[in-house]
Amino acid sequence: MKIDALVVEQKDAPFRVEQVELDEPARGEALVRIVASGVCHTDAITRGGDMAMPFPAVLGHEGSGVVEEVGEGVTEVAVGDKVIIGWPWCGQCRNCLDGQHRYCLQTGPALVGGRRYQGELAGQSAYARNGEPLNGHFFGQSSFATHSIVDAKTLVKVPGETPIELLGPLACGLGTGAGAVLNEARPRLGDSVLIVGVGAVGLAAIMAARNTGATKIIAADVHDNRLEMAKEFGATHTINSGSADLVAEVAKITGSTVDFAFDCTGVIPVIETLAETVGMLGTLVLVGGAPAGAKFSLDHLTTLWGKRVIGVLGGGGRSGQLIPALVELYEQGRFPFDKLVKYYEMDQIEQALADSRSGEVIKPILRMPHRA
Repeated sequence: MKIDALVVEQKDAPFRVEQVELDEPARGEALVRIVASGVCHTDAITRGGDMAMPFPAVLGHEGSGVVEEVGEGVTEVAVGDKVIIGWPWCGQCRNCLDGQHRYCLQTGPALVGGRRYQGELAGQSAYARNGEPLNGHFFGQSSFATHSIVDAKTLVKVPGETPIELLGPLACGLGTGAGAVLNEARPRLGDSVLIVGVGAVGLAAIMAARNTGATKIIAADVHDNRLEMAKEFGATHTINSGSADLVAEVAKITGSTVDFAFDCTGVIPVIETLAETVGMLGTLVLVGGAPAGAKFSLDHLTTLWGKRVIGVLGGGGRSGQLIPALVELYEQGRFPFDKLVKYYEMDQIEQALADSRSGEVIKPILRMPHRA
């Protein structure tokens, strides 16, 4: 079938709306009509070459839509189901069998290989342009398009009556921040958390922390307007880390250090400073993506004294567990992420990226055109 898609021709090239060809769903796959797709920092850095996605390519990885067709053997979803496209996972490796789908041993090929990563059509693309294969399947979806071919087992049926166009970002950016708190850190009653970098991921982490027993939720950023938003979403304390000493300010608030410090920036000097805010038996949680090849260093002695450092990919856990829970929390008024959103049309993606980069918009979402 013919679809419209945003194609990136090469590294740093603009997104352009083009007509491309899309295969019918193969065994185990579904065809999803994309209603909307969130725009994420990961899309920008992939275009910039920081992830190994081959070009030309169709990106987009926060898609939601409606199932239009299913391939042979699909029982997870049916035509007409409203769905969010979750994280791709093979279902066969030891981590998948342990329920740790985010850490599937096929994660690299599944996210940025540009082709199907398993099954009888592994190594082939469902996308083509002028008869020539086109790289797609980005994060198992390539949702910057009117339609997507996906592995059906990754789809999450949308519960409740929440508008489908709102929900795609729960698959990555917002789910990453929330899942890092709820799935991985799991603060206990009375714990303190520090979240540095108050964009979409950081604000999601703050909203999630508010749903735990943490009694000190500290937000740090260099922009005062972001810190005001952090207060609205549940921060009990804020620090402008551009004008104040982060370690000293944390000590004033907690009397010493924090139990959990979340880096949502991916900035190496920030990470190294953040590690100093974590004491014995505390945990430094790496959430934000740094440039390819980036490295950081820690003081050995204070790390040896029980400090933990963990990385969290996509919020950990399973899409089918995390996403419905976040939708339910939203419907209860406990995870009000709709306040972060601004909608754009498909051909406004460059403006959406610019507004996100400037901080004018926290979470842009592209609406995809629908042909009746």
